[in-house]
Amino acid sequence: MNKQKLIEQIKLKKSFLCIGLDTDINKIPKHLLQYEDPVFEFNKSIIDATKDFCVAYKPNIAFYESMGKQGWLSLQKTIDYIPSNILTIADAKRGDIGNTSKMYARSYFDNLKFDCITLSPFMGFDSISPYLNYKDKWVILLALTSNQGSLDFQNTKLANGLHLFEEIIRVSKKWGSSKNMMYVVGATKATRIKEIRKIIPNHFLLIPGVGKQGGSLYEVAQYGLNSECGILINSSRSIIYASNCASFAENAKIESKKIQQNMSNLLSDLGFLEK
Repeated sequence: MNKQKLIEQIKLKKSFLCIGLDTDINKIPKHLLQYEDPVFEFNKSIIDATKDFCVAYKPNIAFYESMGKQGWLSLQKTIDYIPSNILTIADAKRGDIGNTSKMYARSYFDNLKFDCITLSPFMGFDSISPYLNYKDKWVILLALTSNQGSLDFQNTKLANGLHLFEEIIRVSKKWGSSKNMMYVVGATKATRIKEIRKIIPNHFLLIPGVGKQGGSLYEVAQYGLNSECGILINSSRSIIYASNCASFAENAKIESKKIQQNMSNLLSDLGFLEK
């Protein structure tokens, strides 16, 4: 999916919601365990219930890898089931030398057919460039994350006066463009988004951390929205595990609709949509 199609979906659905499919077989409703593929049955129900309120789904690859062969099968079926007008993000956080990156790109873009993949930029341009060779595919680089350990390195002040996360963005933005690169910025670092926008005013930001992690949807929108929207807010647990009963999908629908309505109001109030 290219940038224009993504923006069209945001305007159509009045939403910039990304739903994380971090599906843990130990947390899904017990009645699903009778199925041959419980993880896929759970994902299928979540997708059916929420597809009208989100513009992206983001499976966390670790939850599927941990299940071995069956996990990969569940992942493939999930990706095949997601409607083609919804962006798919492989939350894989890969980052390796060029030859290895070519194989990862083949795996996630050619075989699994994801639209995007999250990557660590630590090893530099040659570890990222193989992914950028794919038309209408995206790389999403880790920049400023919401976990406590982000303080260990990402906020380090450099000799040029920038923090490490700012330097990563400043250098890496030259590798691609706003049409094929996004950045991960944690919602708990919302006030930093204003500074980040000075470096990359036109790139999309994938923003986790709203909801259970304490990030503010309003603050993120206030600092992050640009003329093309430019932000995707990821919510995982608060939607997919909204309840653990037989009506789990309906509760996920209620939660995703609530977030979408808040997003619609913000898009209108902050000038992205006509009132």
